[in-house]
Amino acid sequence: MFGSILSRMIFWELLKVFTLSLIGINGIMLMGGIVAEASRNGLGLMQVLAAIPLLIPSLLPYTVPATTLFATCVVYGRLSHDNEILAIRSAGINLTFVLKPALVLGIATSVATFALYHSLIPYTHLLLRTMVLKDVETLLYSYLKRDGEFKQPKLNYSIFVRKVEGHKLINVIFKQRDANGEPHVVISAHEAELQVDMVNKKVRVFMRNGEVCDPSRTTFAFRDQMEEVSLPDSLGGAYEARPSDLTWAEIKLKQIEIQVKIDETLAGIAAAEAGNLPNHAPENWPRHRKDLYYLHAFLSSTLFQLNAELQMRPALAAGCFFFVLIGCPVGIWFSRSDYLSAFMTCFLPIVFLYYPLLLCGTNLGKEGRYIPELCIWAADGVMGLFGLLFYWRLLRN
Repeated sequence: MFGSILSRMIFWELLKVFTLSLIGINGIMLMGGIVAEASRNGLGLMQVLAAIPLLIPSLLPYTVPATTLFATCVVYGRLSHDNEILAIRSAGINLTFVLKPALVLGIATSVATFALYHSLIPYTHLLLRTMVLKDVETLLYSYLKRDGEFKQPKLNYSIFVRKVEGHKLINVIFKQRDANGEPHVVISAHEAELQVDMVNKKVRVFMRNGEVCDPSRTTFAFRDQMEEVSLPDSLGGAYEARPSDLTWAEIKLKQIEIQVKIDETLAGIAAAEAGNLPNHAPENWPRHRKDLYYLHAFLSSTLFQLNAELQMRPALAAGCFFFVLIGCPVGIWFSRSDYLSAFMTCFLPIVFLYYPLLLCGTNLGKEGRYIPELCIWAADGVMGLFGLLFYWRLLRN
């Protein structure tokens, strides 16, 4: 890969520190944050284990830049602290030659991050969102075990339990409300089980040994009772993919599709403004024209989000290279064994400058306020200017 032993040594040292740091940071984020949060939200052990391989690709665009920065700070800080940078300069070797392995690492991580963003990350992102919805029955049991109840504002029923033992609900109260939101039927049972019918979008509640209180306040006991209610749309409905769930090629196709719909909507609006009503125009044409304006606004917003997504992915991937431009000079200038302070010195400004700029630029691009290419790449532009300034000062001294 490199012509000299020195370049190969620096590169492999960078690669070693980068790999170990990447494994450590991803492990901490998975076990200390995401997995714990998933468990608190009621996901079972098998669901969490199945989700981990799908979570890792989504973490890499954020952990790879940090580990690239850390690797360059550690390796070049160590070289400077051991006076190897001074010895290299004394031997008449240009410092650019020594920095080349870090630049190669920055380019390689940027390309790898963008390659992940091209197809793999969107695919795993979509799988992660839809995986939980596939096992709706287990999810319902998880909600009941965690909260002791299952209710949603748009549902006309709610379920309360004292405890959950496997697939058995103990001391169940089933309430069904009328159109006014008042309790219509209240059923209490010693135990119950749930059965989800995904084909018909129904939830069947099988209850045993309980009593029913109907609207007339009449109470009667039962041995076995079954209630069939609708499955919530959030669990049984088809999942609509977001721009972040689409691959690069799918976003391109979606852009063309949305643009065609926008052109058709604009043609309808133009005809309405000119008074050229088509033969099949609806009777309430003013209302239809207003709907066209709403449709145009919705389609335009969707197109803005797709455009912003296309710019955000390479911009975030390019951050790896710009972090290297900053990490190498800072690591050399600190020139001491406290490598962590060198990393924090350049990483904290990145946290408080680069990521807020990238986030604000992405939001502005999604809202269509500014050109996505300008506002989203502004964060990389700022980091690039600082990196070039640091390199110029390093080579000059």
